[in-house]
Amino acid sequence: MRNKHNVHLLLWLAPLAFLAVFYFYPLGSILSLSLSRSEAGILAPFVEAVASDSVRRVIDFTIWQALLSTLLTLLLGLPGAYLLARYDFRGKGLLRALTGVPFVMPTLVVAAGFSALLGSHGWINVALMRLFDLPNPPIQFLNTLAAILVAHVFYNTTIVLRMVGDFWSHLDPRLGKAAQTLGANRWQVLHKVTLPLLSPAIYAAALLVFIFDFTSFGVILVLGGPHFATLEVEIYYQTISLFDLPLAAALSALQLSCTLGMTILYARLSGKISLPLKLQSRKHTQGRLITWRQRLFALGMVALLLIILTTPLLALAGRSLTTLGGIDSPEGSIAPGLTLAFYRELGINRQESLFYVTPLSAIGVSLTYASATVILALILGLPAAWALSTDRKSPLNRILDPLLMLPLGTSAVTLGLGFIIALAHPPLDLRASPLLVPIAHTLVAFPFVVRSLTPAMQSIQPRLRHAATVLGASPRQVIRHVDLPIVGRALLVAATFAFTISIGEFGATSLLSRPEFPTAPVAIYRLLSRPGAMNYGQALALSTILMAFAAVGMLAIERFRIAEVGEF
Repeated sequence: MRNKHNVHLLLWLAPLAFLAVFYFYPLGSILSLSLSRSEAGILAPFVEAVASDSVRRVIDFTIWQALLSTLLTLLLGLPGAYLLARYDFRGKGLLRALTGVPFVMPTLVVAAGFSALLGSHGWINVALMRLFDLPNPPIQFLNTLAAILVAHVFYNTTIVLRMVGDFWSHLDPRLGKAAQTLGANRWQVLHKVTLPLLSPAIYAAALLVFIFDFTSFGVILVLGGPHFATLEVEIYYQTISLFDLPLAAALSALQLSCTLGMTILYARLSGKISLPLKLQSRKHTQGRLITWRQRLFALGMVALLLIILTTPLLALAGRSLTTLGGIDSPEGSIAPGLTLAFYRELGINRQESLFYVTPLSAIGVSLTYASATVILALILGLPAAWALSTDRKSPLNRILDPLLMLPLGTSAVTLGLGFIIALAHPPLDLRASPLLVPIAHTLVAFPFVVRSLTPAMQSIQPRLRHAATVLGASPRQVIRHVDLPIVGRALLVAATFAFTISIGEFGATSLLSRPEFPTAPVAIYRLLSRPGAMNYGQALALSTILMAFAAVGMLAIERFRIAEVGEF
């Protein structure tokens, strides 16, 4: 028993050391430095935050927009989860992959996609203006609350599809049929049997969606405009624009405390959907679309999901290959119509400047950082997932499991400044090191890696290990012949998640990346901030390439994933 406890502690050693050095230490440093600058005392910024009407309005908006976004996400996601859980149809894997692409897309790419679709010069507005001969765009979508809500649904629907859908697919349909045999109608079966069994998965998915909406930054900043601000945006505004570090630190502490409470609750709920289950064949849990009602429902649901979750990205790709009006380029005038000029320009340094990094080079930088992120995330995530799966009721696991989610709910601005301040002195002087970016990416990818691996490890039936041991297998042989065949594919899924998340990460990278080593999202931001149709076209082309990487990653996840209860 003592040896088992020692092994358990050793598994947590590397993950906890990483979080202590690269999360808690930088975060504590920036909070301590910011609060110590308050002339009225450490508690003064907290009192100011509570007493300020503007801050209270920000908090109120943060909460209710997250609630509304979560409800809308569930409204779209639950019927989609039912479709994926109960029916097997052609193209199902492709549908899951396509609906998962938005989750790993950077905010700038999504903003460019919605702008290409619904912006003043987007496809829909241009078509309506030409069709009805209108002088002004009839649809005002950007910088509205609707844009925020639609973008949140766009980002987070895949969480409901995957978490609830995977759990739902393992519920024995014979339970509902037994209830119907005893006289229950369909609504009674749903209310008395299905929903009680599904409630842990629904609550866990809803809470995770709420956490992401609660800490939303890029969506509010880019698509919401200056009239809307969440806690994260207010922290950014107080830090970058007003240089009020004490108030920014107080708001960061408030946000972090809320996130910690929600992650503790999420860990409790997710534990209920990650228990070892006797997995059934899909032949027993999923059926074919037979009746016309089933086919009509499937057709409508697939169409709705594809319209909401893929149309902005298709509009983005189309605009990267099209000029709606003639533009001037270094190679001459480009007439309206299809063109590859934006893509050709990605690898050209027209000014022959030593300080200019081509967008094509930025893709190489992103791939290098992503590869390093995969290695770091797997090295840290594998022992953490192993520790979580070996003893679910361990007090240590109950304490540490929520801590893994904290980086996802922490202000990227606060954490980035913490990196710059805390890691600027020996022996951790990493200010000029290119390792700083993959370390920051690993903080974001680490929770996803653990959540991808833990269910696979928990699904290993203990009797399989016991049977192998009885037959004379050594611990190493048990791992090789029992554990790895089950966990190996989950490792590929986790690695793909880490890779795609690193490719699209922008928040922390924008603060930490060196000018000579920009990532693809940073290069997109630079291009969007410059005037000119050519720069805008290059931004769209680079965004499309980034989108393609994310799509390939999601297709790989669908290829390697196993039929298990998971969280993503």
